[in-house]
Amino acid sequence: MRSREFAIRFCAVVVLICAAALTASVSGQQRQWSKDELIAEAREIMTATRYCALISLDKSGRAQARTMDAFAPDEKMVVWFGTNPLSRKVAEIRRHPRVTLYYFDRENQAYVTIHGIARVVNDRNEKARHWKDDWKAFYPDRDKNYLLIEVQPVTLEVVNTKKGLVGDSKTWRPPTVEFSRR
Repeated sequence: MRSREFAIRFCAVVVLICAAALTASVSGQQRQWSKDELIAEAREIMTATRYCALISLDKSGRAQARTMDAFAPDEKMVVWFGTNPLSRKVAEIRRHPRVTLYYFDRENQAYVTIHGIARVVNDRNEKARHWKDDWKAFYPDRDKNYLLIEVQPVTLEVVNTKKGLVGDSKTWRPPTVEFSRR
């Protein structure tokens, strides 16, 4: 009988804890995250996931998404990619530089979305700085077959449900960081 009574009390405590946690998040009493904390959380997700979706617009205005092997964001959250100069994404970025990057971490139920301005870079020094040796097979002639895409962030959205970093309880709008334009 004692073990049954303990089990009932234990279950009651668990239900009360869950209800309290749900009430706090539903009522909007969520932790306020600073800009630096949001950026640090975003950087952690971006670095851990490695791959992201780069979304650009084609000639007809349709969104085109592709998986990219991004470099870790720099100190200003600028993201760099390597690509083939003849790829569709290069033409799309030259025509319309507004892009979206989307990183998803399934294990932690976390994501980062960056809305930014992209530009194509064909600078020898930058190409040397932004190079991964495992790309040699894709770019046998780095001078001719390799370009960079640089994405300057305009806004950043970040969610990590396991850390309680979630959107507004009513609108679901995720915590957002606005970056100043240079």
